[in-house]
Amino acid sequence: MTNGDLYAYADLLDGDEKQIIERVREFMTDRVAPIADDQWTRAEFPHQLVPEFAKLDVAGLAFRGARSLLTGFVVLEMNRVDPSWGTFFGVHTGLAMGSVARLGSEEQRERWLPRMAQMDKIGAFALTEPTGGSDVAAGLRTTARREGDTWVLNGAKRWIGNATFADYVVVWAKDEGDGQVKGFVVDRGSPGFTATKIENKIALRTVQNADITLENVLVPEENRLAGASSFKDTATILRQTRGGVAWQAVGCMIGAYERALAYSKEREQFGRPIAAFQLVQDLLVRMLGNVTASLGMVVRLAQLQDDGVYRDEHSALAKAFCTARMREAVGWGREIMAGNGIVLDYGMGRFVADSEAIYSYEGTREINTLIVGRAVTGESAFV
Repeated sequence: MTNGDLYAYADLLDGDEKQIIERVREFMTDRVAPIADDQWTRAEFPHQLVPEFAKLDVAGLAFRGARSLLTGFVVLEMNRVDPSWGTFFGVHTGLAMGSVARLGSEEQRERWLPRMAQMDKIGAFALTEPTGGSDVAAGLRTTARREGDTWVLNGAKRWIGNATFADYVVVWAKDEGDGQVKGFVVDRGSPGFTATKIENKIALRTVQNADITLENVLVPEENRLAGASSFKDTATILRQTRGGVAWQAVGCMIGAYERALAYSKEREQFGRPIAAFQLVQDLLVRMLGNVTASLGMVVRLAQLQDDGVYRDEHSALAKAFCTARMREAVGWGREIMAGNGIVLDYGMGRFVADSEAIYSYEGTREINTLIVGRAVTGESAFV
């Protein structure tokens, strides 16, 4: 780990795990970093890098016996350089592959996961809707109607990452028969399925988010996730991925901290580097404190996950806390850079903008607070 890991949490990784992290770091530094600002400005995804990235063999590590600590640090390294790339990876491996791995039948896992792990096939996860975000559990409007061995899907989804180019889209819809939420793997190109890129974003511009419309989309019964019979099953996926978003937040703020630190050593005012001024050191230490506290939390979260005692409130607290600390930290980094912090040239502006999206997705701070609050008080404050 670099300057951001003051307490050397990365030393908890073993030798083989550290080699994997080093390969990811090298790829992100040598291949993604040089083009990240340009891709972000043009709101285009660097598809040409996917085959090379696939050779690192990190997609689906969690489903091949890897420790959660390793998968967490993989996520951190990506977001330390480019939160857009980290989000692309999280959608593909955490949400899409995670849905198949945890809720698919053995036949479905064998059918879809190997090619997704090789990244020959890319996944997306379609839950959020135009009229519903935080209330999606009760307010899901996309419907599924069974007709023999076929399901007919109708509805709309919004903010679906990777959806403009994904080969498989996991679509969540309410069964008209029993009123329960079920999951379906929809192939790209299915008649009636349309994904339209969302334009004019100010965060994660490289991520290809889309509005999806489903008009009488036919899905075979064999593409219904066998283990998804209610929203409780959907929630098991979100429990895992919220922890991943906490790791994303740590990576984002480490990236911002390292850039602010480097800038403070190079930028001179009043005849000396601004790193020599007390107020700048104060901001750097605040950033490092947020990084260190959050990194300690997600490391412990990974240990709980590997010990099999991982609960909703664990991931919800980590997501709420780490993303809030991230939002503070990148703001302090921008403050250190003053006006230079709002342009891409100095490596801070993209982190400031992207942090806003990470702060919001996978459950807002308020919703995650209510999950933790219910756990600690025994009282539900959900409306």
